[in-house]
Amino acid sequence: MKQIVFFVFFTLLSACSINRPPTPEEKITAALEAGNYTCAAKIIDSLIWFGTLSKEKKVALRYSLDSIRRVELDFNRSREEVIGWIKEHHRFTPTDDQLKAWETSGVLEYRIIDGVKRYFRNAAANLFRVDSQARSLSQALPDTVADGTKKILDSHLTQLIPTGIKGKYLLPKVAMQVKYTLTVEPGVSEEGETIRTWLPYPRQDIRRQGDVQFIGASQEEYTFSADKTGHTSIYMEKPSRIGEAAVFSVEYAFTSQGEWFDLSQIDIQPYQTQTEEYKKYTSERTPHIRFSDQIRVITDNITKDAFTPVENLQAIYRYITANYPWASALEYSTIPDIPAYVLENGRGDCGQVTLLLITMLRYKGIPARWQSGWMTHPGEVNLHDWAEVYFEGTGWVPVDVSFGRGEPLTNKTGREFYLSGIDSYRLTVNSDFSDEFFPEKQFPRSETVDFQRGEAESESWNLYFNQWNYKMEVTYR
Repeated sequence: MKQIVFFVFFTLLSACSINRPPTPEEKITAALEAGNYTCAAKIIDSLIWFGTLSKEKKVALRYSLDSIRRVELDFNRSREEVIGWIKEHHRFTPTDDQLKAWETSGVLEYRIIDGVKRYFRNAAANLFRVDSQARSLSQALPDTVADGTKKILDSHLTQLIPTGIKGKYLLPKVAMQVKYTLTVEPGVSEEGETIRTWLPYPRQDIRRQGDVQFIGASQEEYTFSADKTGHTSIYMEKPSRIGEAAVFSVEYAFTSQGEWFDLSQIDIQPYQTQTEEYKKYTSERTPHIRFSDQIRVITDNITKDAFTPVENLQAIYRYITANYPWASALEYSTIPDIPAYVLENGRGDCGQVTLLLITMLRYKGIPARWQSGWMTHPGEVNLHDWAEVYFEGTGWVPVDVSFGRGEPLTNKTGREFYLSGIDSYRLTVNSDFSDEFFPEKQFPRSETVDFQRGEAESESWNLYFNQWNYKMEVTYR
């Protein structure tokens, strides 16, 4: 029997023609670097089934196999589909030379997977977000959704309310009611197997968010995380039924109140550098907050004329908003170092540029931390991430570097309102990233950084995003 197992294992390894030393780890790395995803998956499968490995090692290998599938799901568009999308949405047909130029420059993102060129699922849309030449060719109709949000902000951000604290202003409070539904597709787990889910729930330890009221849930039994971790959730479970979707939902109400700090009026005190909070929020946290040589060189260059914490924040914020346009992101779990990805590709979504901002600020000795949840502007409800920066004598100040990009706004400071402010249309779920869940999740999570869509798993493994869907319904009270 041992001879048969060894023969199968050796055959699987030999089936992948990689000119590397014959160790499984090296073969996996070489296969992935060459785009031979099927080969890498075969090697991992063979190690799981025929290797004498610990339980922990097998779980790690299963996650490696899962990660390969995640990349394949992200890069799922053909050349024909990209061209068809451009024709439908921008009403022109790109030439072969144009496509090649966009691919070469990296603005049309693709990977070679098992010898086939596969484009990122949102590569075509991103092309027009980041490339001016592509935009000049577009004959698309105006973006009415973005225009609607801008009109809301143009009015909302002018309604500053003095607090009596020098330099601090509030915005009108917004009351919202949310119904959040997570639906697991039929057939993703065995009959009777328990499906476990974590749905996003509003934090109650955020000063800008309050009046949290639980209205109801789909299950009679549920568990609130109660802000025990950086990810606030409501946990529910139910047995799987063959042919039936497993539906989990929660309904709640809360209020959100934005704020703005006039940094010109604030007297910044020297940092108390020996406190645990200062040390925590100015330290590296690999893999996504890392003071690499690249980060050091770029940050030092853009802050060479900055001497105070406020000046450093201004320099970094302005650099990011001017140089990294918004673009739909790869799944964070597939990116080994998110700030490095932003610098290399010249673009980033809200969470990606937020991590870049936090990393640069921390490198300069300025405390910065993560917040995230949802933007809840009427007509444009979506996942969103932002940051907070700490100024001694003032406290934590919101910074939304992603909202610092876009068409000019008509309030006092324009887009730089978000240099030290945030609007009231927010649902805050997370006060940290890559944290634990309560109750604890048994298997690797779908989103390794953020928590907004939810998480789900069966008794045997994690349920990834393609195995369930989510729906956020917001009403304003």
